[in-house]
Amino acid sequence: MQEYLPQEIETKWQNYWEKQGLLDFDFASEKPKFYMLTMLPYPSGDLHIGHWYAMAPSDCYARFMKMQGNEVFFPIGFDSFGLPAENAAIQNNIHPKSWTYANIERMQKQLRSMGNMFAWKNEVITCDPEYYKWSQWFFLRMMEEDLAYREHAPVDFCNHCQTTLAREQVWGEDRVCERCQNPVVKKKLNQWKLRITKYADELLDFEGLDWPERVRSMQQNWIGRSEGVEFALKISDSADLSFRVFTTRPDTVFGMTFCVLAPEHILVDQITTPEQKEAVKAYKGAAERKDEIERTAEGQEKDGVFTGAFAVNPMNGESVPIWIADYVLASYGTGAIMAVPGHDERDFHFARKYGLPTPVVIVAPEQLDSIPDGDDLSEPILQKENSVMVNSLSFDGAVWPESYNRVADMMQ
Repeated sequence: MQEYLPQEIETKWQNYWEKQGLLDFDFASEKPKFYMLTMLPYPSGDLHIGHWYAMAPSDCYARFMKMQGNEVFFPIGFDSFGLPAENAAIQNNIHPKSWTYANIERMQKQLRSMGNMFAWKNEVITCDPEYYKWSQWFFLRMMEEDLAYREHAPVDFCNHCQTTLAREQVWGEDRVCERCQNPVVKKKLNQWKLRITKYADELLDFEGLDWPERVRSMQQNWIGRSEGVEFALKISDSADLSFRVFTTRPDTVFGMTFCVLAPEHILVDQITTPEQKEAVKAYKGAAERKDEIERTAEGQEKDGVFTGAFAVNPMNGESVPIWIADYVLASYGTGAIMAVPGHDERDFHFARKYGLPTPVVIVAPEQLDSIPDGDDLSEPILQKENSVMVNSLSFDGAVWPESYNRVADMMQ
């Protein structure tokens, strides 16, 4: 049996593929076109098995589609912008451009030796002006359409690398940077965001898409589209301080017995009383060490701290205590919620834990003759369809959905 010599045999056929243009994409082809893309590697040094572990399935599927008679476009490139390259260059005492392009040249050779079917003639390098000018062009179009805006928001930040980090780049319970193993902190930065909310309806239209129910559910939860009412709550004993909350159940507003701000909310430090400052400070510090997934996990017990301040329910003039709790996120909605423990699962358990009232303000029609006492509830009343408002001043007797509309109109 002839000995297999990869350096000779593989190089021979790779050169043949390139000369014949077998991997080039023909834009004018009449064959069905298929676009395939794998993650572009960072040019941080040599390739390792993790790169090819991610690329091999994409390469196999691209080959399969080509063998099925498709004109396959499978480009490759290098994600070469960012502070990691700059930090590596500083560490090696070399200019970032020299460091980056030297790595790209080495990684190009390594990738080619794998015998993949990348369309190398369409290679992109994201730090090349010929590439990023189009990123800039897209961004300017977004600004013109009011799709790009700036906003202060908390991010995970590594002081050593001097960069923000994605959630998956923060490791372990100690929350350290994956690159340098230094502690990661929460930092509020003024950053650019895109108004994907303008496309919520389109992103939730699954017509013609053969997506599994699990993926559809993920998309729906990610978009988080809700219909409801946003209104302001004034701070007691303050002439000008207030915050806004959003609710999908305005008909339950008379059952609000407390409200909750995210620990990062801009008002927290302003409204916290001297007696509560230490407790609030400690709680905020603990919240900074958690990521959003941990803070909003379904099974996790919800806790919080009273700020010492109160807000005014605009519908009945009653004062309600203002708490902070880490299950409320500054980056989601208004960063504040009204809490109606008699009619919301999460609020109910929070109220029971801290001894807060749980009044009943909506019931099912069959409960009208014997309206439950909130103190006796073993679980919240979650009735919506045909629910009837009670203990709600002039709105008593209003039935859903008329109850929703009447209260919403009054709020606005």
